[in-house]
Formats: sequence, C-alpha cells, structure tokens
Amino acid sequence: MITVVDLRFNYRRGSEELFDGLTHTFATSSVTALTGPSGCGKSTLLYLLGLMLQPTSGTIIVNDTRVDQLPDARRAELRAKHLGFVFQDAVLDPARTILDSVIEPALYAGARRRDILEHAKELLMALGVEKRADHRPGEISGGQAQRVAVARALINTPSVILADEPTGNLDRDNTSVVLTTLRRAAHLGAAVIIATHDDSVVQHCDQQVAL
Repeated sequence: MITVVDLRFNYRRGSEELFDGLTHTFATSSVTALTGPSGCGKSTLLYLLGLMLQPTSGTIIVNDTRVDQLPDARRAELRAKHLGFVFQDAVLDPARTILDSVIEPALYAGARRRDILEHAKELLMALGVEKRADHRPGEISGGQAQRVAVARALINTPSVILADEPTGNLDRDNTSVVLTTLRRAAHLGAAVIIATHDDSVVQHCDQQVAL
C-alpha cells in the first residue's frame, strides 16, 4: 500500500506548485489510473511515489513506513525490493541483452541469477517477447521494448508498480497483453498505478485520480 498526505511539489522556488495538497491511498490489489492534461504532473507524481524525487512538502508512506525523509541509501533499498517502475521510454541498457535487462533489478536487490532466470523467462513469455531474449534493445521495436520494460518492473514481484504511459507505443492487442499482466500483478496483491491519457486504459482500472 502507498499513501500520500498533503503532497505538494515544485521543481524550484517560485515555479508552479503541483498537486495542491494531494491526499490519497493507492490500495493493494487495485489498479489506479492517474489522469489529467499534459503538464499536470502525472509523471512527476510517479517519480515521487517511486522515491526518485522528494516532495516539497507532505508525506509519502509505503507499507506503513514514512519514506519521504529517509536517507538516500534506504530509499534505494526500498526501490530495489518493493517498487517496480515502467518508464515511458523503456530506458533499456543498449549493451545488455533483453534477458539481462529484465534480470538486472533482481540482481541489484540481492537475488542470484540462477534463482531468478526462470521467472524472467516466464515474464517475457507472458508479454510475448520471449523470442527476443538474446537480442539487444537496438534490435527490437519500440513496442517490444516497452513490454520488456514491463517484465523488468515485475521481476521482483514488487508491492507497488508504477507505470508511465506503459501502452503508449503499443497496438490494441499488445495493450491488452500489458494491461492483463499488470492486472494479474494487482490480483496477487500489488498496488498498480498507471499514468495515462488513454480513456480505454482508464476503463480497465479500478480507480482514477484526476490531477
């Protein structure tokens, strides 16, 4: 579970403040859509929830622990073990194979490669990109890269999954595959939060937070 209380953020003093004291609990076993016009702060909110930015004021609580004021090392540990992030542009290491890109967060969290290998292959299969496991990012399409990014975000079975426009590069069939995969993660107990401008994605979510 992840909760924000009276959340506010601006990038620098005097710049526009975002979120206007947002208070909300993103429940477990639920998929929440973050919606709103371009520039309203959807991606920024995901970065705050993902502990990559710190709020100007307010509180962020993950699994009953206040996290917005923790030291960097502790925040990094929480990100590695409890949070999965799907970046808008996939952000895959061009030097790594697809399989190694998926496995990387698990290694960072302390898992052994041999213990996580089968799970990584299962995720790639569920997302229809298992035949690209030995390729590198430059050898696959943007839509395939986005599905690989979803697999990478799920490798540690995180309790919170943050997805920034995860279907933006996908056709209808592959959008359905990604949403089904994220909903399955929610069914297993995760809080899934999707930033989107796509009404068809919103219709697949349990809750909506309009910014």
